[in-house]
Amino acid sequence: MLEMTREEFEELVAEALDRIPPELTRLMDNVAVFVEDEPPTDDPELLGLYEGTPLTERGEWYAGVLPDRITIYRGPTLRMCESREEVVEETEVTVVHEIAHHFGIDDARLHALGYG
Repeated sequence: MLEMTREEFEELVAEALDRIPPELTRLMDNVAVFVEDEPPTDDPELLGLYEGTPLTERGEWYAGVLPDRITIYRGPTLRMCESREEVVEETEVTVVHEIAHHFGIDDARLHALGYG
């Protein structure tokens, strides 16, 4: 398994977020991004997870709720990648994938766009 500290991985996630175009980040609303070492035990290969209500499903009722949560998992990413460059690429793909869920884009469309 490739070695990378949590701090280094968090920096890669931050860099991936910085590469999201500003016109999209301005539209993101009530969402927080976290890094965790491992995903839930029932899905050990999970690279990222979006939990919340996509922007496309929010209505007048949406107020006073906790932020949506995007979690990027360090362990599975490091286990599947063979180089730092692969980790950088996979982290960026995962961050974009989970942000897309925040915008209401489903897995089928993401896979078709190459963010599977």
